[in-house]
Amino acid sequence: MKKVNAIGLDEKKCEKLAGKLNELLANYSIFYQNARGYHWNIRGDKFFELHVKFEELYNDLLIKIDEVAERILTLGYAPQHNYSAYRKIATIQESEQVSDGKKAVQEILNSFKVIISLQRELLELSADANDEGTNALMSDYIRVQEKLVWMYSAYLNN
Repeated sequence: MKKVNAIGLDEKKCEKLAGKLNELLANYSIFYQNARGYHWNIRGDKFFELHVKFEELYNDLLIKIDEVAERILTLGYAPQHNYSAYRKIATIQESEQVSDGKKAVQEILNSFKVIISLQRELLELSADANDEGTNALMSDYIRVQEKLVWMYSAYLNN
């Protein structure tokens, strides 16, 4: 007989989910810090509009970081919480100081590609585990982020 956790999900499947969620958490955390850097260091004729957009982005990422960490806890596992661990498991790399708006937007698009891909993997894992909570969270994130990808791409004329 399989063991289930406090919310009635298979523990082995949740362990795999928690590992992938920790990977997502690491990527979100580095993306967050990069977005703060873009906000702080942006220069040029698009300063005012990008400064605001980058602040909106990092505020949203901060909320998602908390939600992902709490989801890991809900599944019965511990979220990673230090940057040394994040740097080891994240695909997104720390940005150098970026003051050029187009370069920052391109890095944001590259980060969304990583994030959305991980969330799609989590959709598959959560469906297999019958984990509607994680599934709903990932679906909501993807829907909003795909629109942001379209908008940031339009900014770059991609």
